[in-house]
Amino acid sequence: MKKSKLKLYLQILLSFMKIGVVTFGGGYAMIPIIENETSKRRKWISGEDLLDVVAISESTPGPIAICAATFIGYKVAGVIGAFMATLGVVLPSFAIIFIISIFLREFSSYDIVKYAFTGIRAGVLALIIKAVISMFKKAPQHILAYTIMAISFALVVLFSTNVLVIIISSAIIGIVASIIARKRGKELK
Repeated sequence: MKKSKLKLYLQILLSFMKIGVVTFGGGYAMIPIIENETSKRRKWISGEDLLDVVAISESTPGPIAICAATFIGYKVAGVIGAFMATLGVVLPSFAIIFIISIFLREFSSYDIVKYAFTGIRAGVLALIIKAVISMFKKAPQHILAYTIMAISFALVVLFSTNVLVIIISSAIIGIVASIIARKRGKELK
């Protein structure tokens, strides 16, 4: 194996370990961190590609951060890249949870820990809002996209509609609308 490939695999592992260290709040809170590391810093994927990765990750089984790491790792360096990215994003969480589980009873009773988690939750909310804003800016900017977003939001929030149903329905609407627009000589972007 070439030295440059080994270096790339190590970069993928370390980059996703860095992302994995800040997993508080789950996948959506990690999206800005994934974007910063993989799109802005490393230039492995574009911001638009990240939006696609998030959409694909949301529609596949498993946590969004792990799916996103696997897709990005695969895109950058094939199967071994996917393995290294997945390992990198999972390893810090596993280590932290393993250590916390050993001391769980004593750990959770300290006021300082309770206060820390209150602050962490607030920070995570900010990361999720940033992810929403960032994804919104990269989303298609036309009436159909806004309509799909609004209806999807209402269905999920008000009626607890399954996310998979939302994604499949949105994809079907997008395909049909694109076919209709193309027949009329226009293009949806």
